[in-house]
Amino acid sequence: MITFRNVSISTSEQGPGVNRFTFANTDNGARWQRTILFYTALVFVSICIFLSTAHAQTANDANAAPQKPIIVLFGDSLIAGYGLPEQDGFAPNLAESLKNAGMDANVINSGVSGDTTAAGLARLDWAMVDKPDLVVLELGANDALRGVDPAQTRSNLEKIIEKLQTTQTRILLVGMIAPPNMGKEYGAEFNSIYADLAQKYQLPLYPFFLEGVAADPGLNQGDGMHPNAKGVEIIVQKITPVVLSALNY
Repeated sequence: MITFRNVSISTSEQGPGVNRFTFANTDNGARWQRTILFYTALVFVSICIFLSTAHAQTANDANAAPQKPIIVLFGDSLIAGYGLPEQDGFAPNLAESLKNAGMDANVINSGVSGDTTAAGLARLDWAMVDKPDLVVLELGANDALRGVDPAQTRSNLEKIIEKLQTTQTRILLVGMIAPPNMGKEYGAEFNSIYADLAQKYQLPLYPFFLEGVAADPGLNQGDGMHPNAKGVEIIVQKITPVVLSALNY
């Protein structure tokens, strides 16, 4: 016997009470089934969307162009392009030369005319905000022109190098030569700085930035110290293979 709403009937009876009981339970079951199917479908669709998005992102990452290496030219007026139109300066010409050699690099001109090694050390932090892959370090010419104690020049360059090395930044050290009027003793002490530091810190060295250009009137501006456009072309031609090597390219 089944008791429902105080009505006692046999399970074989087909009265209204049995019909109401059967229909009620059938409706509840159908609603639960629809709810379960709905959430199952929702989960399935969500998984499909997630997998599709992940696949698309993976494909985009695979097809993305490789990131350009960042090269910061950290130096004085020789790097800054003093006295030249922008397009004739060292930075744009080096970028073009590297591109012709197969490396499309982002070359940043961080040269400041008149900078000494002390001034370079003072501005190093903000000059490195671009997080370069390579720093071309060219400083010291103004130290020699001003007669700065070579020991101080050496110390400043050491601090710059050590600071860069703590960030795992590659460095290409570019050397300078003291002008002859500073005397042999000063010249010998100053000129030895760059080779010594390159050996101490295991750095690639370009011995003299103005190699092949210094003292040639046809390759320098009227002041006899800063290269003209032709002089820049020669410097870029000579230093490009060294820059590529410093980047292990």
